This record gives sequence, C-alpha cells and structure tokens, in this order.
Amino acid sequence: MIDPKVKSAIASALIAFSGYNEFDATEITGEFYEVFSSEDDFMTKVEEMDDVFDTYPAVEPLREVFFDMLMVNFFSADVKKLEADYLDSPEWEEIEEDTLDRGTELLNVLLYLNECEDEDIEPGLEDYLKEFLLVDEDEFQDEYRIYEPIIANQILIEGPVEDIAKVADILPEDSEIKELFYPLMCFFQNTEPAADILQMIADSSADPEFDMPVMQILINFK
Repeated sequence: MIDPKVKSAIASALIAFSGYNEFDATEITGEFYEVFSSEDDFMTKVEEMDDVFDTYPAVEPLREVFFDMLMVNFFSADVKKLEADYLDSPEWEEIEEDTLDRGTELLNVLLYLNECEDEDIEPGLEDYLKEFLLVDEDEFQDEYRIYEPIIANQILIEGPVEDIAKVADILPEDSEIKELFYPLMCFFQNTEPAADILQMIADSSADPEFDMPVMQILINFK
C-alpha cells in the first residue's frame, strides 16, 4: 500500500528536483511507486528503493529523505497489515537497529505533520520543538542538541528567506540539522507558500535540487 500523501510527495519532489537538474527524475516516478506500494517486508523495500537510487545516481541527493518517506509510509499504510503490537516486537527493534544510520530529521517533521492533521491543529515551529520534540525536557537533550541551531535562530522565520540562507551557510559542517536547516525554516515560515514565494526560496537556496524537493514533501504532508 502507499499513503496518498506519500504518493503525492514523491511525484512533487521528483518534479522539483528535475527543475534544478539535467536529469528528468519524473521518468522514474513509477519505479518509486512500485517500491512503496509493494507487499514486501520493510527491509526488502529499503533494498528495492536503494536499487532505484543505485540505478539512477543523479537522484542520489534524495536517497535519505525518500527513506524517511518509506518509513512514514510503513507507519501509515503497511503496518495496518501486521499485528497490532508489531512496532513493539523484537523484529521491529532489529529493523530500527539496522537502520540507525539511515534517514534524516525530516522523518520527525513528517510524523509531526501527520499528528497535526490528526489533531486538526496548525503546524508551527515552536509547537514542533516544544510539544512534539520536547526539547525543553531534560530527558530529550539529544533532540535539543540536534535542533540547537534552529532553537537559537527561531526569530529568522519572521524575516526574509535570504537571512535564513545566510545562517544555513555558516552552520558547522558536522551539524546534524545543517542540510535541512534552510528548507525546514522556510517551511515553518510559510506552510502554504504560493508559487512566487517558492521561487524566492529557490532563488536564495544554495542547493535548490535538494531544498525544493524537501519543501514539496513538506507541503504535501501539510
């Protein structure tokens, strides 16, 4: 099965990627649909997805954010076919262990956006940080450490995207949120951006072939 939001996000991300790359990634949309909707177990689907990326190295920048979507799709669609307590099983624990080095913080944002939809609330940066990630709680200091650049620069969402881009550019290379800092901040600044705003975001981006697909994924989950 494939979640409708995931399906839409895949298509929109590949369209956005193609706008900033010589490779027309829209031609492989069906291959991703096939992987995401297959009846195979999760780790087999991971291998199948990786095979698509290995076959088309031009889309490599999207590999880990697509892993995030594969995980979200598992939670929202695939898990319905399994036992009710599957996510507490040793099998799932082993999968989590085997995929510790996969994906990005985009997974948490997508889970948050799904929760916002379920609870009928508007997503917001402060709500995401304090109510979803619980960065103010002592037991969640790993999240605080990862998101410290965003926590320290929350005020940027009240200013121009050019300022967000400047801060993104000077973040340390080893920052776990560096790659996502710009698109996440731009999204939380405007969760339903019009075409002209998206163009402005693209124009200020240092890496539009990554940032704009991420924006489209977020917009589709909103």
